[in-house]
Amino acid sequence: MTQLTSMKTIITSLIALTVTIPLLSGAEAKDPFLPAKKLTAQMYDSNFREGHDTYNGMGTGSDGCIYYVLSTEPHDLGGRMFKFDPKTGKVTCCGDLTEICGEKDKKTVVQGKSHVNYVEANGKLYFATHIGYYSIVDGMETMGIPPAGWSKYPGGHLLSYDLKTGKFEDLAIAPGGEGVLTMSMDTKRGRIFCMTWPKGEFFRFDLATKNLKNFGKQCAEGENAKGEKYRTICRSIAVDPEDGSAYFSTSEGTILQYRAGTDDVVKIEDEDLKKDYFGLYEVSNPGHMGYNWRMTFYRPKDKMFYGVHGNSGYLFRFDPRKKRIQVLDRITSDPSKASGMFDQFSYGYLGFALGPDGDTIYYLTGGPIYKDGKRLKGKDRIAMGAAKGLEDLHLVTYHIPTGRCKDQGAIYYKNGDRPLYVNSIAVGKDGSVYSLARVPDKSRVRADLFCVKGPFNVK
Repeated sequence: MTQLTSMKTIITSLIALTVTIPLLSGAEAKDPFLPAKKLTAQMYDSNFREGHDTYNGMGTGSDGCIYYVLSTEPHDLGGRMFKFDPKTGKVTCCGDLTEICGEKDKKTVVQGKSHVNYVEANGKLYFATHIGYYSIVDGMETMGIPPAGWSKYPGGHLLSYDLKTGKFEDLAIAPGGEGVLTMSMDTKRGRIFCMTWPKGEFFRFDLATKNLKNFGKQCAEGENAKGEKYRTICRSIAVDPEDGSAYFSTSEGTILQYRAGTDDVVKIEDEDLKKDYFGLYEVSNPGHMGYNWRMTFYRPKDKMFYGVHGNSGYLFRFDPRKKRIQVLDRITSDPSKASGMFDQFSYGYLGFALGPDGDTIYYLTGGPIYKDGKRLKGKDRIAMGAAKGLEDLHLVTYHIPTGRCKDQGAIYYKNGDRPLYVNSIAVGKDGSVYSLARVPDKSRVRADLFCVKGPFNVK
């Protein structure tokens, strides 16, 4: 009887435990439409009050330092490149983009941005510049019309930065006076690949021969037209180090391949990005990326590309040998999943990168905006959202070997404010996450560097 009583007691305890576990879980999560956890971001001052929103424009060097560009808007004030050393906490200005390009005092519209992430090869960081000064003509954003006494923007430059000496080298200039919107590099063969803005021309540059080949417009008239000829330009070029191929997408979902062996561009047959899960898009309308992938990276461990579709937040894997795409998971924030909404930013987020372990994806994404307990939608969300400091930024991780997606939490500054207009990411060697955002300032709102301390539990 004693043994039977003991067994009954154990069984009763187990049943009680299975009942209480979900209750405790629900109590911890509280409202699934609101952030369950908060992360505190450390702000850093680059001493550049004119710093404006940056898209991509950063990376982690082999020296462990974080390199980044703070963009500018005026026609006569160039963007700046900075270096942050996590060991000392020191920020150093590396240079003015316009001066680096040899255009100081030429009175041409300045180099206001770098819209690309750094790629390291042979002890150097490679990157490119872009225009930051715009005009609105017939309701469309165009190259900035230069004021009296100034000349038009000369075009984006391809640059390198030596990590040891701190010296820059001006390698080439984009054709047709276009800015460089997208860049990647085949580090083995020394080839740089770019997409230009606003026309969406694809070109490659060979470091050894200095030969630049322009393959022309790849997406109708790109973002240089209105109506039927308008197409959003791809923001990420995926390079396969195995054969030197470079892949990019179009609004229609077409995947194009640059072939190193034949030095040409071809369309991938029998596969595309027009997936039901991604939503439905009118590709000639602005305001979204259509069926383009938003960001991609190559993972050496399985020789695959991983990418995210912007508006829907779906993660996918692209096999460059089989030319097949596999949709893996939706990696939006938990509140976004609970509410069923697309990403808060209709283009999707650029803060998407592989971590130093080679297994973990880090993604900075948004969530629903609430005010006074009510979710803002449509025009209210735009009017009252990020402009009022209500952007709900989250850090999401995805562990590739286990397929575990985890919302690490909503990000706040120490004073309770939220990072705004976040579309950059760099993951430090210790697993800390760095990005660029609007930060509170006594005199004005500026863009600057912030860090969320890692490492994070991803398994």
